[in-house]
Amino acid sequence: MARNKVHINLVFIGHVDHGKSTTVGRLLYDTGNIDEMTLRKLKEKADELGKSGFEFAYVMDNLKEERERGVTIDLAHKKFQTAKYDFTIIDAPGHKDFIKNMITGASQADAAVLVVAANDGVNAQTIEHLRLSKILGVGQLLIAVNKMDMPGVDYKQERFKQVCEDVKKHATQSGWKADTLRFVPTASLPGQNIAKKSDKMPWWTGKTLVEELDEFKAPEKPTQLPLRLPIQDVYNITGIGVVPVGRVETGVMKIGDKVVVVPGREGKGVHGEVKSIEMHHEQINEAEPGDNVGFSVKGIGKKDIARGDVLGHESNPPTIASEFTAQIVVLNHPTVVTVGYTPVFHIHTAQVACQIVAIPKKLNPATGEVMAENPDFIKNGDAAIVKVKPVQPLCVEKQSAIPQMSRFAIRDSGATVAAGMCVDLVKKA
Repeated sequence: MARNKVHINLVFIGHVDHGKSTTVGRLLYDTGNIDEMTLRKLKEKADELGKSGFEFAYVMDNLKEERERGVTIDLAHKKFQTAKYDFTIIDAPGHKDFIKNMITGASQADAAVLVVAANDGVNAQTIEHLRLSKILGVGQLLIAVNKMDMPGVDYKQERFKQVCEDVKKHATQSGWKADTLRFVPTASLPGQNIAKKSDKMPWWTGKTLVEELDEFKAPEKPTQLPLRLPIQDVYNITGIGVVPVGRVETGVMKIGDKVVVVPGREGKGVHGEVKSIEMHHEQINEAEPGDNVGFSVKGIGKKDIARGDVLGHESNPPTIASEFTAQIVVLNHPTVVTVGYTPVFHIHTAQVACQIVAIPKKLNPATGEVMAENPDFIKNGDAAIVKVKPVQPLCVEKQSAIPQMSRFAIRDSGATVAAGMCVDLVKKA
């Protein structure tokens, strides 16, 4: 694959019914990335399931269960090009049951499009996505104020302005700078202002959604950092052998590289040699940060490695922590967080239960200054420094060394309770 354009991983986030999948489907169709025939088939399928108007959403929602329920469950990846960039779109689930997948999506993204419906406006989930995308290191945000065609909204400029103000207010509380946010009014189902200028909003003199996507700044590729590739899945392909799949976070992986995957099944790491690398069904010689790739490795069996393991060069293997110190923000815990609490940490592609063994400091979430030493507990809205012990081997890196591998979300009984990053660690002997 010729790398003639800069590649950006783009995640679509927002509430479950605000039209994310439809926006993505319409975007791909209007930019010629899906043909008439495919869309016609999807339309027939939608009508058949009694979901007329869902055909654009079906472009991304390819799991049978999603089509029947009309919600996005897993992450879907689709590729498309604009005049300036090669995009991989990650359509992230908005439904709260599926927020752990949204976390995986956001942590892979260079930039995000937040879809907010003009008729509903900002709600609790929109706010949660604003906070999580910021904490998980998404650098840039574009807001599509969608469903401008809905009755009661009727393409009115006043409503658009009102939603923009609401989003700005909550975004600044989540740590976004208001002057970096960009807004665009859209109506995805009829295709207003996605790739073509809207004739229904003469008051809008700004750009279309597609034109706004080209205004994202190209992410700086951390190629100088050590190679880190978290494994997402491992396949066994006839004639090729074991093919792990994942996204390069940092560094560069080349054919012929001697690599190690840790912790691996035994917890000691598994060694191999990279034989081939493939991206979007095309062979490439090397993979850079941001590339979602599949690759074949000599010397590694299917049972040796699993999702959540991390690949690096033998000369600089990924770090396994026996314990680590983290800075966290409590987002949504039903009571209070105390020493001994053992929730699940979602970090890169790993999900590992970790116990909080100490809370040395409570911090002011806005300024980061110390408010209390060794508090008895922390609660919603609090920031803190905590000491953490993983229940099983876990790959994590310090924020100061490899920031891309330091961020995590903490989940418990179906909710995201906190998020944060690793600031220090003790290497497993």
